[in-house]
Amino acid sequence: MSRRELGGGWQGALKAIGWSVAFGVEGLVLGLAAAVGIGTLIQGEANADWFSTPGLWQALAQGAGLSVGFGIATYHVGHRLLGRTWEDLRWRGPVSSGAWFGRGLALGLVAAAVAMVIGLGVAGASWTTGEGTLLGWSGSALWTAGALALPALSEEIIFRGLPLVLLAGVLGRWPAVVLTSVAFGLSHWGNPEVTLLGLANISLAGVLLGTVFFGPGGIWAAWGAHLGWNLSLAALGAPVSGLPLSIPLLEYHPGGPAWVSGGAFGPEGGVLASVAMMGATVIASRWIPKGEGMT
Repeated sequence: MSRRELGGGWQGALKAIGWSVAFGVEGLVLGLAAAVGIGTLIQGEANADWFSTPGLWQALAQGAGLSVGFGIATYHVGHRLLGRTWEDLRWRGPVSSGAWFGRGLALGLVAAAVAMVIGLGVAGASWTTGEGTLLGWSGSALWTAGALALPALSEEIIFRGLPLVLLAGVLGRWPAVVLTSVAFGLSHWGNPEVTLLGLANISLAGVLLGTVFFGPGGIWAAWGAHLGWNLSLAALGAPVSGLPLSIPLLEYHPGGPAWVSGGAFGPEGGVLASVAMMGATVIASRWIPKGEGMT
């Protein structure tokens, strides 16, 4: 197995994009087939309409299927055809993957919580308690974490995986992060209650996750940060990218105006999330070893 170089300039960029498209097509075909199979196992029958109803089981099936499909595509296109090592792909490194997953998880948890807490004073946000117990909330939060983990992993493999590595090798890290982040944002175009600011913030989240990806923890730290952000929103009673997830006991009321707090889309639809993400990106940039940077 030899390493296939893409070259530089516009020709190298076109090759990187072409291989990324091939990766995307293979991963999507395999991932959707796997997701349908997993969904059928969960339902006990084949029902395509089941996937159109947002929920944790649907997210779990889709995330698991896409993780399998794009994981295979990473091995086939990235490792076998292009000769990229697992170190090149940032799946393996000199540091503990588990420790950096935890560090990324903490960053995402805190950043999302900070955006919501600032909303208490700036946007008149509030929490109310409803039916349920602390024990029930804890169990629901754990189940939500498990269900959200695989969708977060699949999106990291898709957007912070092979395409980011290939584009960074040709264009440099920052341009590659920006391009893949815009694609990441646009992939959420069909989410409920979506707004232009919400899409911009999801793209900004892609910049944060791309910065984490180029730190020592690679894709595992980016996965942790992605999961941490989503879990923090869900566990504290807010929608995640417009998707309401039912958690007992806590309910978050965003206040207003919506462009500040996020409104019905959740905190990701407001400028408070923008500030939190930019702050987290600054922290993540300090994880990158000196001499590497984001150039």
